[in-house]
Amino acid sequence: MALLKCPECTHDVSDKALTCPNCGYPMNMPSSTKPRIRNGKPTKLPNGYGTIYKMSGKRSKPYRAMKTDKWILDPVTGKSKQIRFTIGYYQSREDAMIALANYNENPYDIKADSITFSEVYEKWSENYFPTLSNPSSVRTVTAAYAYCNGLYDMRMKDIKVSHLEGTILNAQVGDSTKSRMKSLFNMMYKYAVAHDIVEKDYASVMFANGNPIKRSRTKEVIPFSQEEIFLLWDNLDNIAFADMILIGIYSGWRPQELAILKVADIDIKVGTMLGGLKTDAGKNRIVPIHPLIRPLIENRIKEATAMQSEFLFNDANGQQGTYMTYDKYRKRFEKVMKYLKLTHRPHETRHTFITKAKACNVDEYILKLIVGHAIDDITEKVYTHRTIDQLRAEMEKITK
Repeated sequence: MALLKCPECTHDVSDKALTCPNCGYPMNMPSSTKPRIRNGKPTKLPNGYGTIYKMSGKRSKPYRAMKTDKWILDPVTGKSKQIRFTIGYYQSREDAMIALANYNENPYDIKADSITFSEVYEKWSENYFPTLSNPSSVRTVTAAYAYCNGLYDMRMKDIKVSHLEGTILNAQVGDSTKSRMKSLFNMMYKYAVAHDIVEKDYASVMFANGNPIKRSRTKEVIPFSQEEIFLLWDNLDNIAFADMILIGIYSGWRPQELAILKVADIDIKVGTMLGGLKTDAGKNRIVPIHPLIRPLIENRIKEATAMQSEFLFNDANGQQGTYMTYDKYRKRFEKVMKYLKLTHRPHETRHTFITKAKACNVDEYILKLIVGHAIDDITEKVYTHRTIDQLRAEMEKITK
């Protein structure tokens, strides 16, 4: 029997021992992924295990541990060539062997040490974007990311709180976009921590001494008056998209929901529209078509059919496609307001609908179903089943 030195703790170990009695390092376990030791030196490493070699010259860490990443076929020679990556550089063969053994037991992403902010964004967004229900939500994220260009080429591990805070504070954008940038950092760092790319979630401790991102004071919401609604009706033929504003006033859709309604989700015969975003209560909800806006919707369907568009609202003169988006709708809305000398914002059409519905004593729970608000009452939410006729009857209570 001979004594060997354990590569892990340097204690003497019998050459017959399967593991080091002091630290448990596998010495001669046939099924182990650890290399076997003979005469105090490692034997040839098993196939696929990796390799260690000493580099030439005077180096503080001359031993290089490597692993095969993949094999590629050389089209010239017709032979397979292995592509390897480096696990690390070490002062001794034993240190390199331990690192290689640790990697084989628990493989990790070698590139995580050098991955950049933009690479993390690409990896994270590849999984996150498919979970979003509409393209506008993706645009919100990409718009926030566009103002983070100072971080793009930085290694994720080198980014500190000061970099994140500085990126937000120096961005020449409004408070809402800065808030989206903060939200983007939150999501990216959760991904980075979960995948061992970084150890600390710096996004969670940003602005620990006070958040300077102050939202603008909420402006007063003013519903359309009856005179203003009549003004819209009187100018249907004079200005484009006045009809879209009226449809919003008599349906309660959020502006973004209204902008992306599809023709396939409009049932003129039954008199319903299907759509919705944002919340569970708001998604895929049924909104009855108010009799007053039925002709407006029919005209939009004819126009969409002629343009071979799947969307209800279209802009024949629009850039980057005729389909409507919230940004396009907001600009068209502002043109109508300017033409009629009114001072309203897109979301106030929804406020107008709810205000009119309340004034006409529309059933509270049916109103919540129509506008997509959550219902807390268990009896109503779970045990009461409303019909289309009931929804339509309540909708028709609203007068011009």
